[in-house]
Amino acid sequence: MTRTYLPILTAICLGITITGCGRNTSVGQIQNGQHHLEGRLTLTGSSTVAPLATEIAKRFEERHPSVRVDVQTGGSGKGITDARMGVADIGMASRELKPDENDLVSHQIAADGVGLIVHKSNPCSELSTDQIVAIYQDRLNNWKDVGGEDQEITVVHKAEGRATLELFLHYLDIENPTVKADVIVGDNEHAVKTVAGAKGSIGYVSIGTAEADIEAGVPIRLLPLGSIEASTANVANGTFPMGRLLNLITTASPSPLAAEFIHFCQSSDVHDLVKSQYFVPIASESNVAQ
Repeated sequence: MTRTYLPILTAICLGITITGCGRNTSVGQIQNGQHHLEGRLTLTGSSTVAPLATEIAKRFEERHPSVRVDVQTGGSGKGITDARMGVADIGMASRELKPDENDLVSHQIAADGVGLIVHKSNPCSELSTDQIVAIYQDRLNNWKDVGGEDQEITVVHKAEGRATLELFLHYLDIENPTVKADVIVGDNEHAVKTVAGAKGSIGYVSIGTAEADIEAGVPIRLLPLGSIEASTANVANGTFPMGRLLNLITTASPSPLAAEFIHFCQSSDVHDLVKSQYFVPIASESNVAQ
């Protein structure tokens, strides 16, 4: 990290200016006891985290008019790779870092769960883990075999590189090559639109995304898992079995501007935004390199 200390420019500046190592980031001044931030941040990665990050970025920009935050999706894998390569200032990941990614630092900002969705008109009330595995491996392919109508099951699956996919496979304890998918989708909204548009389909998405779409009138329904209702309330109380943390990813030495943004994402100042996205706020656990 390179830090440059600039001279006092005006009477109101108290004299500390920090320049970070980011690509286009991190000029901070202290004015009247508060940081004046300038610069640009780029976030890439998880489509689950991106809508929340976008809303937080808008509030951050309102408080710091000289800062611009660009949020781009592409999956958790891309976010982690971009953070490592310096293509992005901050990666977004809806999974934990793996052992071979321990050169990076994870910053928790919220919790989420992954739930199975079917069309709203589907009468099936619940699927066991064995039934879900059989459906995704094409050993069960008609809803009448699992309590539904005589209708072929359309299996909607996630593309590789998506953290939602990895959590789903890990929970079911199956390997991706064994899955026999009819449709491969990208982000959560793609999965929701696919299931909403095909009555015989089944998919899996962020519970927060599904709840938001259901409230907006999208004709999908979340299925319980292990007899536990798929809801943000049950993610919050830890009873839902397919939960996960939503993280921001940086190198060990993020730019000062990136560090300020992450602190903001972890603060109570954005808990209302976290809840509005149907995620669960977490207590501040700042682990940003100082």
